[in-house]
Amino acid sequence: MFLILVLIHEFGHFIAAKAMGVRVNEFAIGFGPKLVRWRWGETEYKINLVPFGGYCAMEGEEEASEDSRAFCNKKAWRRAIVIVAGAVFNIILGFIIIGATLLPKERFATTVVAEFSEEAISNQSGLAVGDEIIEVDGRRVFTTIDLGYMFTGIKGNTVDLTVLRNGNEVFLDDVEFKTTQVDGINVIKNDFWVAPQAKTFGTVISQTFKTGLSYGRVVWFSLVDLITGKYGISAVSGPVGVTEVIGSAAKQSLSNIWPIMALITINLGIFNLLPLPALDGGRLLFILIELIFRKKVPEKYESLIHAAGFILLIVLMLAITAKDIWALVV
Repeated sequence: MFLILVLIHEFGHFIAAKAMGVRVNEFAIGFGPKLVRWRWGETEYKINLVPFGGYCAMEGEEEASEDSRAFCNKKAWRRAIVIVAGAVFNIILGFIIIGATLLPKERFATTVVAEFSEEAISNQSGLAVGDEIIEVDGRRVFTTIDLGYMFTGIKGNTVDLTVLRNGNEVFLDDVEFKTTQVDGINVIKNDFWVAPQAKTFGTVISQTFKTGLSYGRVVWFSLVDLITGKYGISAVSGPVGVTEVIGSAAKQSLSNIWPIMALITINLGIFNLLPLPALDGGRLLFILIELIFRKKVPEKYESLIHAAGFILLIVLMLAITAKDIWALVV
């Protein structure tokens, strides 16, 4: 899975580089010693021993070059397109996977309350059958994925809901639910079922985009909630933790892997666009600075900043990996 996700990312850079007239010296699948290589035109293609990701090596990407087709010598907007393309391909892949997983379904879940369970208490706080939940604690809701995230990590046992009732928005203050603890995080025990939506061509398209949007919003809200302290570092997982989740899902059913893969690839796309050194978003930030001030940031300073950012990311990754391994051992 990681091989596919990283390869799609690098393929996005590759396609955009070719389209923008940038010389691509190498395109490789995997790392380490080469198993197979061949040349097609100006680009050397490789399949390497370690099947984890890959890379797209462009002329003038990391160093100065006199070649007119080098990355460093292209106009800023062309370089920006090449930089952004990797993340865009990841996000597009996520939407494709979501659409493929929705196609076999006969109906889709909505956020309309259809029925309450026998032990329900939220209906005693004003929530009613037929209400379409559109906001939870001020955050917009589009799908049950949004509901699941908004109902996680709450303080106490109440949330503010905005519902659509008979065509009018109604604000419900302090709707009470029963809660439970999952890995130390307070989670609402949902006490109602939602109404289904029939599958048509239109609903497949709309649900695909809504689900993709929800995945992206979950990624964004997760980052915001980490920064603001709603969740601690214990809630973050690296490759080891993610692999454990994927393995557990696969043991139940291989079809469970696809939604996780869609979430991860959208996560990868969004995270890579964050304006942080060593990420695509960090490189894009320097290009935007160049466009605004009509002058490049000196290469030595940009390289130092990216190197420092890369070291910090590696340290963070090692810390999270150690935490994940410790959780598995203990």
